[in-house]
Amino acid sequence: MFGRTVLAATALAASALTVPAALPHAHAAARRVVELSNADNGRTVFVTLGEKVEVKLKATSGNGVKWVWDVPVASAPHVLRRVSGGTAPSGDARATFRAEELGKSTIIAPSRCVVTTPGHVCPRLGVLWRATVDVL
Repeated sequence: MFGRTVLAATALAASALTVPAALPHAHAAARRVVELSNADNGRTVFVTLGEKVEVKLKATSGNGVKWVWDVPVASAPHVLRRVSGGTAPSGDARATFRAEELGKSTIIAPSRCVVTTPGHVCPRLGVLWRATVDVL
């Protein structure tokens, strides 16, 4: 009886220590995507190496004009590498960046005014969207 109890306890302990071979890579599970939009202008976010920052900016209309965005860029591309980006006919813009190196980078996107209704005039000022990304 004692022998069976020891044998059963040993088998239970061995099975608890067995790690399945199909576990995902620990770092892959930790990766996340930080999403930024028009409302995040002026914000600072913190990411770790390998994580992504996705910027999606929507054009705005009113008073016979439309504010359209240029593709967002990083001030320090060695810290934040842009892996994709583009603009849409609607005036929206998007870009995805990957944290490649420790440091700080500012993502900026200028917007420009386009007249959508005859007789209206664009103001002489522009709007610059920006967010700071600290890679830890």
